[in-house]
Amino acid sequence: MENNILKKHYIFFIGEELPQPEAHLVQSTNAANAAANLGYSTVLVYYEKGLKAINPVNLVRPFQPKQTPIELIEYYNLHEKLKVAPLAMPWPIDYFRSKFTDSNTIASKYYLPFYILPTTKLVHSRNWNFIKAAIRNGIPAIYEHHHHEEKPFELEIVTNPLLQIAVTVVDTIRESMIKNGMPPEKVITLHNGFNRLFMQRQPEKAAEWRKKLLQEENQHLVVYAGALQQFKGIDVLIDVASEMPNVQFVCAGGKPGEVEYYQQLVKEKQVNNIKFLGYILHNELASLLQAADVLAHPHCSGKAATFTSPLKLFDYFASGTPIVSTEIPSLVEFQDTQAIAAWCEPDNPSKFAESLKRVLETHPRKIEGYPDSINFVQQFSWENRAAKILSYVDEPLLPQLIM
Repeated sequence: MENNILKKHYIFFIGEELPQPEAHLVQSTNAANAAANLGYSTVLVYYEKGLKAINPVNLVRPFQPKQTPIELIEYYNLHEKLKVAPLAMPWPIDYFRSKFTDSNTIASKYYLPFYILPTTKLVHSRNWNFIKAAIRNGIPAIYEHHHHEEKPFELEIVTNPLLQIAVTVVDTIRESMIKNGMPPEKVITLHNGFNRLFMQRQPEKAAEWRKKLLQEENQHLVVYAGALQQFKGIDVLIDVASEMPNVQFVCAGGKPGEVEYYQQLVKEKQVNNIKFLGYILHNELASLLQAADVLAHPHCSGKAATFTSPLKLFDYFASGTPIVSTEIPSLVEFQDTQAIAAWCEPDNPSKFAESLKRVLETHPRKIEGYPDSINFVQQFSWENRAAKILSYVDEPLLPQLIM
């Protein structure tokens, strides 16, 4: 009885350091934040390296849930209900290639069974090794899987009743998971969510962005937010900008090396009306999306287009700003809605430019945003997603509510 009382935490495990500007980390942190907002005793677990990792207290008492640091709150727009528990990974962990000095091994073989297990009711992770370790230690688990892989799932794990549900974001990945051994009844398709911050109107901050980015008051502003990678359509967007020299294009996101690469590319191509801002904190990005006349989603065709989760697209919707998107398989279901102002074929800068010009004419900027997209996205809150996932968990295995 005492053991059951101790087991209360809903653990979201991330096998990386935080914060980093990666889409999958935005997804995982916001998923954990939503579970905490629902009232569950939720703990976000991630790695801590460097000088912080050699703190003797962290080594003696390695799993101590605490308040989320302000750095993570601002970086991912998290709330005060979520707790965190950084796992110290001091030298020589990950400095030498060996399974005995690998952080995933340390987390699964050391931290989990000896320190995390005693107070954990449920584990949720995209890290398959950690999911396997949880189940082998008798902990119920939820697995998230968002990319195509050809590696078969272990039969002993996928058939274990402790694996409550596997979650993916598009049907094509669900099909490949089933092909690789995941029982069909154990895998569901569920979209990611939107961050509610993007729905809060910020007219003053939006006006500041326009003043900062535009050369003239009546100039149009087109914004892209997301990863700076070729398959995301960044090269296409540069070509679009060259066809629309009187419009200011802005890209928010990307690692420093990617930003530097594209800044050099536009210089070589002599495209002077596109700026790369790098990673923007969510509390600043929301007002940037509202500052735009149009938001661009220029994703290219190819394999990635079959599984791309529209994570950033939902934040686009919440901003209420008109959207121009390419027609890719993972977005087909949104084509019958009014939430996206225009669609065009992928990989075609001229077609994308035509669509942008048309939307700029038909959708004048509204400070209050367009209601079609704002109303449409309400169903995709992170909290709704978390509740749907937990509805597949056997009631006795649900984590503790602390509301």
